[in-house]
Amino acid sequence: MAKVYEFLANGFEEIEGLAPVDILRRGGVDIKTVSITGTEWVETSHGITIKADLKFEDIQSFEDADMLLLPGGMPGSSHLNEHEGVRQALIAQHKAGKRIGAICAAPMILASTGILDGKKATCYPGFEQYFSDSTEYTATLFQEDGNVITGEGPAATLPYAYKILSYFAGDGITGELQKGMMYTHLMESK
Repeated sequence: MAKVYEFLANGFEEIEGLAPVDILRRGGVDIKTVSITGTEWVETSHGITIKADLKFEDIQSFEDADMLLLPGGMPGSSHLNEHEGVRQALIAQHKAGKRIGAICAAPMILASTGILDGKKATCYPGFEQYFSDSTEYTATLFQEDGNVITGEGPAATLPYAYKILSYFAGDGITGELQKGMMYTHLMESK
């Protein structure tokens, strides 16, 4: 079974943090939320308090991760960017050629670690200012480039999360889940 960790900091965007967890768990992926607050409790950008599965300090290594995820939101993305343990985990994940995902403001973290250098990426409009000159800002709903997927913002969360699920569960299971969650109906009504 695939193993995914999602880092959570105070001030993360609720939908970007929780919808991928919901979708991946429904699809059979072992995803754990990891608080960087020093406790299991994390407050979202809109004042909702949630309990993470794990505290960052309780994990010896993220070497078993098939993917690391970063939700956006402010100041959550800034807090994640300031956490040296998160930064080192992302760098190690990237060097190992394993998957990384970041949405909304969080791609700035990948940019600051050099992970987006030479890649195509998207983010919440305005956060592309953190990209290096070698990163191509696409302004698309989500962008895949090699082992990295980035998402634009809250509205991108569902297609971004379904794409991530497809990496681990395949298109068949992902498509069935989209049907069951009425996502295909939403897309047909456009």
